[in-house]
Amino acid sequence: MANSVATHPSWPSSIRHRRRSTPFFTSSNCKHSLFSNRRELTVKSVSVTASLGSFCTTKIDAFATDEADSTLRELCRGHVPHHVITRAEEVGYLVPTAVQREALPVLFSGRDCVLHAQTGSGKTLAYLLLIFSVINAKRSAVQALIVVPTRELGIQVTKVTRMLAANYSELESDHKSCTVMALLDGGTLRRHRSWLKAEPPAIVIATLGSLSQMLDKQIFKLDAMRVLVIDEVDFMFNSSKQVSSLRKLLTNYSSIYMRQTIFASASIPQHRRFLYDCKQQKWTKADVVHVHVNPVEPMPSCLYHRFVVCGKTERYSSLLHLLQSDTPQSAIIFVGEQSEKSKNAGNPAPTTLLVDFLKTSHVGCSEIILLEEKMNFNERATSLADVKLGGGYLLVATDIAARGVDLPETTHIYNFDLPKDAVNYLHRAGRTGRKPFSASKCFVTSIITSEERFVLQRFENELMFHCEELLL
Repeated sequence: MANSVATHPSWPSSIRHRRRSTPFFTSSNCKHSLFSNRRELTVKSVSVTASLGSFCTTKIDAFATDEADSTLRELCRGHVPHHVITRAEEVGYLVPTAVQREALPVLFSGRDCVLHAQTGSGKTLAYLLLIFSVINAKRSAVQALIVVPTRELGIQVTKVTRMLAANYSELESDHKSCTVMALLDGGTLRRHRSWLKAEPPAIVIATLGSLSQMLDKQIFKLDAMRVLVIDEVDFMFNSSKQVSSLRKLLTNYSSIYMRQTIFASASIPQHRRFLYDCKQQKWTKADVVHVHVNPVEPMPSCLYHRFVVCGKTERYSSLLHLLQSDTPQSAIIFVGEQSEKSKNAGNPAPTTLLVDFLKTSHVGCSEIILLEEKMNFNERATSLADVKLGGGYLLVATDIAARGVDLPETTHIYNFDLPKDAVNYLHRAGRTGRKPFSASKCFVTSIITSEERFVLQRFENELMFHCEELLL
């Protein structure tokens, strides 16, 4: 296996990469909040890459700027409406994180931007503050569009957006409040069609599938759009189902010169090449800026990383032994995606096989629930409802299916298959240790073959954690 982070073949060809001498992920700081940490994030440096005809990279000390000690309100003064900042302060967001401190001046200047920072660093709040700085609540038109890869992530982003857009105080009651629509897979599109025709919302948070339906049927247009955000852009380009629709959205429905484009992600493979493609493919303007926050904090101390070495035919029995030994009340078991070759051969999905095994072999366990990307909305909603109502659970999931799922009670993560790269390990580990103010230990356990040990060691080096071997 090459010393590289794998990418899906549906990435644009110029983004696929072979080797990388330096990782762009050095550690994780998994947070309880989707969009920001309420404490200041410690960083070593911030790399801002601006493409001005040709690439130039400038290293900036994160605390060398005049805004280093600024509050969030001071950083947003003159740009973001008073009531929006007040709402953010009411829920405790007073000090900007490193990515907010470096990105907001760029965003407020009108430049297109690639926000590249780890999960929980504050990217979502950064682009939402930009959106509220430019939209006109009195105008009946879609002025900001946020595209997300999954319904669950869309629900979380919508919740934050509506919190910030809450009604003005009595002193400002003559102002119109900003309208926010969640156009997510599985929603009632008929109701949304009526809403869009009657009075288009100022902000739309959408999954690509539902959005494409509306655009193809010309239910609404994006000619008044001022901000376009593609969140989790690495996952969007990694999905063979979504990449063509994403390209079309970026080029066909609005001009890059009439909108401000923001890409946000925890991982941008070969980010210099990605910036080049953004310009060449006309996804962004030529002066797009890359804001990359490079964290040096280790993973949360409540996380304990372990691994078990076994043969390929012993993985099921090893997992069963772990479950019986750990007796987790709430756990997620991650399984790799099914290959196209296996699908074409008519083989059952690995997730299905594992669920069937656990139901017959793991007696007296918590409820076993399946969550995978191909499930329709009703199936996914039922699965997640069962999880939240039942308390104890074993959730079997793929990487993409689990993105955006927030289950704070989860104490154990099992990697039945190793993730493709360090970034996906980070996202999996981030599904646990999320319960605020909890002192409970949480465990991330990988089941590997002896040949995969060096892959796990590479993840340890990139993400700065230690993994202990368990002997069964």
